[in-house]
Amino acid sequence: MTIHHTILILLFVLISCDRSYTPKPAGYVRIDYPEKTYRLYTGSEFFQFEIPDYARVETDSNPGAEQGWINVVIPGLNGKIYLSYKPVDNNLDDYITDSRTLVYKHTVKAEGIEESPFIDREEGRFGMVYDLKGNVASAVQFFITDSTHHFLRGSLYFNCRPNRDSLNPVIDFLREDIIHMIETTEWKY
Repeated sequence: MTIHHTILILLFVLISCDRSYTPKPAGYVRIDYPEKTYRLYTGSEFFQFEIPDYARVETDSNPGAEQGWINVVIPGLNGKIYLSYKPVDNNLDDYITDSRTLVYKHTVKAEGIEESPFIDREEGRFGMVYDLKGNVASAVQFFITDSTHHFLRGSLYFNCRPNRDSLNPVIDFLREDIIHMIETTEWKY
């Protein structure tokens, strides 16, 4: 046996050694959530509400955006709440129907949609919060109105592929902020 054959046999022996491999479970990045503190946003001529201190507001610059459309950007959590304002002029039913249609377009991917009505007669705020379950592009959508003059629709999106398992804690965290925004909305007449 030559030296080349010996090296070749040793190489085969080393390569063929059975090494046990234990697959590791999928892991997710740890998220440090900011403290829940809020400040009053008054930059719209139609409404005001409290937003989280860790958010910033930008004017919607997309083609087709209308006056009063803004985005609440949460950079630390890679999320954005798109808000579109519409004045009500005997067309509230149309706006509610459009909102519901936009929510239910997600039924292709949604495992379920929960509707939670919001009613605050004392402050003149009414609306609906939609929680979309499953790997959907927008997990929380809502609208709020005074039913006579103002209508505001919102939807939460993340700048990543939807994976409900990893996004669920962030969605729950930001849903609290959305509810806070709804509860603190005041209309500017």
